[in-house]
Formats: sequence, structure tokens, C-alpha cells
Amino acid sequence: MTTSDVKRAFKYRFYPTDAQAAELSRTFGCVRKVYNLALAARTEAWARQERVNYNQSSAMLTAWKQTEELAYLNEVSSVPLQQALRHLQVAFANFFGKRAKYPRFKSRKKSRKSAEYTASAFRFRDGELRLAKMSESLRIVWSRPLPDGASPSTVTVSQDAAGRWFVSLLCDDPSIKHLPTTDAAIGIDAGLDHLLTFSTGEKIANPRHERRDRVALAKAQRRLTKKAKDSANRAKARRKVAKIHARIADRRRDTLHKITTRLVRDNQTLVIEDLTVRNMVKNRKLARAISDAAWSQFRSMLEYKAAWYGREVIAIDRWFPSSKLCSSCGALADEMPLSVRTWTCECGTTHDRDVNAAKNLLAAGQAVTACGAGVRPQRSSPGGQSAMKQETSRREP
Repeated sequence: MTTSDVKRAFKYRFYPTDAQAAELSRTFGCVRKVYNLALAARTEAWARQERVNYNQSSAMLTAWKQTEELAYLNEVSSVPLQQALRHLQVAFANFFGKRAKYPRFKSRKKSRKSAEYTASAFRFRDGELRLAKMSESLRIVWSRPLPDGASPSTVTVSQDAAGRWFVSLLCDDPSIKHLPTTDAAIGIDAGLDHLLTFSTGEKIANPRHERRDRVALAKAQRRLTKKAKDSANRAKARRKVAKIHARIADRRRDTLHKITTRLVRDNQTLVIEDLTVRNMVKNRKLARAISDAAWSQFRSMLEYKAAWYGREVIAIDRWFPSSKLCSSCGALADEMPLSVRTWTCECGTTHDRDVNAAKNLLAAGQAVTACGAGVRPQRSSPGGQSAMKQETSRREP
């Protein structure tokens, strides 16, 4: 077994004092302000056919702090403000590299509230974390231990829409090692009747997390619409809606983590279908169910865990006729409506639609492994190749 040099984020919930909550809220606002000011400056420069880099925007921040209007920026730690400029620089690099759209301004109501601290702006000792500008340590609920001897390189503090506070510590995790190589391979077909169907014949039931709370969610949303705009009661009602959404998301994420971890531990090669979820949710009849299934999140988890443990993820092209192709004789059916769940081939073999698709995906993936056919580095690349080998990258959970 070899060790992967993996930086991993450990996320914990914490409960700030009133003074800490006020300080962090002020920091969030300053981070948002600096990000928006820098984005506006770079956008104006772009209109003049000029480019502003990180060093120039950092000099702008120094000048902004010296003005009377923005003097309040000096009241919070300077590190999260500098990190906001670095994040903007990365956003522009992704834009110019055609990996993302043009950066957008942060909204006070809609954007994520977060601030990132580097090692110079926090102190972590004996299980206690103290941030810059604070006299007390954060009251963190250590739901799981950090790796032995872990020393966080960055700390990110955030608050979600439900009002919950979280702290994320990024550190090296030496416990992550490549698993022993195995010959096991599996084809995975995603669906709605069953969340996942494997080439082994096993099916994972669709938990439909959103449906379980749909009545409570609808009731909370109706109450929200009746509250006066910008009132305290509307803010309370909005948090109630956010708490329901958070509960749904937590259950969904927990389910996907358990499934993906088991799949990666048990199989060397995992073959999936390259689904275009962004286009599929445009179907108004299925959008809610597809979003609840979280196929994109499942794929992301599978990819980074495969990179951690030395596994291989292969994504088969979305136009591959996995459902219409007989896994026994290779005959291709003319049509296969979604309403057809079982069908019989001319060779006499009766297929379960989803199991047959998973078997065909596995066969196509094995062909990619053996022949290197249809290799393609990015899921968003255009074209009609028959298959692609997904190049996984190490990323945080």
C-alpha cells in the first residue's frame, strides 16, 4: 500500500459567543465588500482593455483602508480580506482558462458567508482554536478526531442559511493510503426508481429524501410568503425553511458518502455513465426527482475517493445505448421507452432494464481499460466518443 499526499478538510460545528458571532459577521461583511470592490475594479479595467492582477488589487485594498468611507475594514483581521482577493484571482484564472463563467458579485442575502484564515491568523494548540481579533477559543464540537499530529494550514469559518456555524480545518491526512489492487470491477447505472443499479444485480433503493419532508417544506414556505418583507418574522420564517433544506441535504450527503465509500473499497474499477444532469433537470416533470437523486454529487464523491485510494473511475459517453443493447448477444433494440422496465431480446434472454444497462457499462469500461479507447480528460468536453477514462484529481471532501 502506498500513501497518498492528501490534504483533507475536517468540518466541525461550533457555537460562538455573542461577541464572536458579532466579530465573524462583521468579517463576513468585510470579505464580501472587498471581493465586490475588487471585482468592480477589475471589470472596469477589463472594459478599458487592461488587466488587474492580485498584487495590484492588494495595493487597492491598502488604499481603501486609508479612506474614511472604508476605514471599518481595519476593524477585522486583514488575512480573510487578502484571501478574498486570492479567491477572486482564482475565479478569473478559471474564467480565462474557459473552466468557469465570469465571476459574479457576492450578495448579502444569497451568497455563502465564509472567511478563510491562514496560519498567521489563528492559533491551534491542544485542541483549541483561536482566531485573530478574538480573546477566546471557539467552542467546537469535535465529532471526530483530527489525524495524529495534524497541524491545520488554513481554517475556514462559515455560517449556512439555517444559522449553523461551521469551521473547516485543512490539514494533511497520512491515514489515507492506496488500497491493495484487486481485479474487482463494477458497472453503475443511475436511475430514479432505484438510485443505483450495479452490474452484479444489486439495486440501491432511492431514499427520496426531499419527498419525506415535502409537506413540512411546503408549509414553511407558505408561512414565509405571508411575512412582511425585511421584517424580523420573515427572517425567522426563512431560517425555518433553510433548516428543512439543510436536514434534507445532510441526509442525502450521508447516504452518498456511505455508498461511495463501500464502492471504492470493494472495487478497483468503477464504470459510470457520463450524464448531463444540467440539461436533464430542464425537464420540468423530472427536475425535482433528478435534483433529489444528486447524481452529480455522487459522481464527485466517487472521483475524489477513487483518487485517494488508488482506484479508477471510467465514464462512458452519454450516447452509448446501454439500455437498448443486449448484454448477452450484443443485439441493439430499435426503441426502448422509459416505461419499459423489462424486455426480451431476440436471443431469448429477458433483461431487467437497469441491470442490463449496468452490465453494458461495465463491458464498455473494460474495453477502455484494455484498449484505451475514447480517452477524454474532461466530462464537459463536446463530441460523441464512445467512452472515456475519467482522470480523477485529488480534492477535498
